[in-house]
Amino acid sequence: MDASPAYSSDVAFTQTVKAIQTRKGSRDGYASMERRGGWRTAITADLATFIGEQVSVFLATANAGGQPYVQHRGGPPGFLHVLDEKTIAFADFSGNRQYITSGNLDDNPKAHLFLIDYMNRRRVKIWGEARVVEGDTELLARLMPQGYRARGEQVILFTVTAWDANCNQHIPQRFEAADVATALALRERRIAELEAEVARLKALAAE
Repeated sequence: MDASPAYSSDVAFTQTVKAIQTRKGSRDGYASMERRGGWRTAITADLATFIGEQVSVFLATANAGGQPYVQHRGGPPGFLHVLDEKTIAFADFSGNRQYITSGNLDDNPKAHLFLIDYMNRRRVKIWGEARVVEGDTELLARLMPQGYRARGEQVILFTVTAWDANCNQHIPQRFEAADVATALALRERRIAELEAEVARLKALAAE
């Protein structure tokens, strides 16, 4: 049986990784981070809020032979649910029916969630294990976004091992189309109000 990792970041920092960090000069900094407690292992209130705001997530898995696969999942804000400090869940919508993620998780429960917020230039990496839940209609109904046009087929339950929030370096700033449309609508309404006020003042001046 494998020994428990000394630090939470050991989920990613293998001995090979640490050797490369040493060779490239970054090991001392990460060793200091480890001594201070390492990465978080439970979902904090701030992380739960961030997760609940996302409309997109990337789920990485690997099959029994180690071949990796990354799948995108999206939905309205709130489609990702934090059930407790260790568990993230979401309804898995019907798609192209390849079931690569499902097969990978049957063989290898190790998984990774990558969340990126382009508008606020923030990204979060979450390591853990995931499993597919089929046939639990009550849980699926609970996780389905209200009014969203999709068919929930099953549930993905993700158990958090560790997580880390990266700096915003090299993240391009992008905006959701709905947010841009809202901002433009507010601007147009304000312009209309100002034009009406100008017309009123001109009418008063002409009297």
